[in-house]
Amino acid sequence: MIRMLSSINFDVSDSFSLPPSEQRILDALVSSPKLYTYANKQQLRFEIALRDRIVRAAVDLAKSRARFAIFRFSRCNSDFWTRDERGGFRLRPDVPASEAIKDIFVHSERYAFECATAIVIVFYKAVLDVIDPAAFNRLFADLLLYDWHTDQDLGIQTKKDEHFLPGDCLYFKNPEFDPLTPQWQGENTIYLGDGLFYGHGIGIQTQDGIIAALNRKRKRGATKSAYLLPHITQVDFAYLSQFARGLDEFRLPIRRPPFIVGTLGSATFLHR
Repeated sequence: MIRMLSSINFDVSDSFSLPPSEQRILDALVSSPKLYTYANKQQLRFEIALRDRIVRAAVDLAKSRARFAIFRFSRCNSDFWTRDERGGFRLRPDVPASEAIKDIFVHSERYAFECATAIVIVFYKAVLDVIDPAAFNRLFADLLLYDWHTDQDLGIQTKKDEHFLPGDCLYFKNPEFDPLTPQWQGENTIYLGDGLFYGHGIGIQTQDGIIAALNRKRKRGATKSAYLLPHITQVDFAYLSQFARGLDEFRLPIRRPPFIVGTLGSATFLHR
C-alpha cells in the first residue's frame, strides 16, 4: 500500500504511461501488505525509477565479463581506480566518480570482486542513471569500493522485513559453509522481480537456485541448508530524490489506475 502525504492528481493521457518495467514496480508497491509513505508524488516516481535502474544494473552486471574474486585476488581498471592493500578500489583523484562507475560496465573484463562489492556497484550505477551527474560527482567524490563500505550519501540501510520488492538487496546465509571457502558463507543478491535474484558469482537464479548453489559449498557432513534471511538492504530513496535529474520527467503518469485510490485527511492512499 502507498500513502501520499500531499494531494495527488493522475495524468490519464496515454502518452504518459509508465514503461512496463516501472509499472511492475508500482504494482508491487501498491499490492504490498507493507505501507510505503511518500511526501509527494515526485518521491514516489523517483523510487520507482531508481528501483527499475537497480534491476537493470544488476542484469547488466550479470551479463558482463566482470568476474567473482575474493579480496586478495580482486582487480580493477587502473586508469580509473587504485587497488589498495585490502583489495578495495579507491577512485583516482583525477577521475570523476561517474566515469569510473560507468567503466565497470564498459570494460568489465578488467574487473573482479566479491558479491558485496557487486551489490554496491549496482546501487551506485543505478543512482548515477537517475540523478544529475554533477551531483553524483560531488556526492561521491571520494569513492571507495570495498565490501559494504559505502558513502554516507548513498544512505544504505538494512532492516528486518519479509516483504521485498524489485531493487531490494537480500542476503542468503549458508550456516555450514566450507571453512576452506569462507566467501561462500552467504550471498548478497538483488531481487529482480518474478521470483529471480542476481548474486555475483552465482548469476541470475530463483530462490531455490541460490540456495542450491550455496548448499554445494557446505562443509562435509553439513545438514543445515542455506536460507534467505528476513532482512532487506536499501539505498535512501527519499534523500536521493532531491538530486533527481529533471524532476519534470519523474511525473506519475498512470493510464486507468489498476488499484483503489482513497483519501484520509490530506493523505492519499493507493492499494489493491
